[in-house]
Amino acid sequence: MKKCLIVDDSAVVRKLARMMIEGMGFACGEAADGKEALETCRTAMPALVLLDWNMPVMNGIDFMHALRALPEGDTVKVVFCTTENNMPAIETALDAGADEYIMKPFDADILQSKFRQVGLI
Repeated sequence: MKKCLIVDDSAVVRKLARMMIEGMGFACGEAADGKEALETCRTAMPALVLLDWNMPVMNGIDFMHALRALPEGDTVKVVFCTTENNMPAIETALDAGADEYIMKPFDADILQSKFRQVGLI
């Protein structure tokens, strides 16, 4: 079973995303910020990270740079999931190493479409 790490400072967003992603057959873990997510990735690298941008402690962009520097960090598919919706923000996320980008709010169809685009479904 493929593993997805959901990284968002909102417990509600993590819970909703988890329900949708588990419904697609993934095992899910959660992290409330980039630092916690990085520690999780050092222990067990997931196949996919659903990543928020604006979080305390370590934001999504800083996490992306740190993740991609880890051994096997370049193999993880990362889908940014954020309220940042302008083209420069999207370019920043993709330049940092994100594979795809979705806007909040999202639903299961949007997640499934993006996961398919990155080759995980």
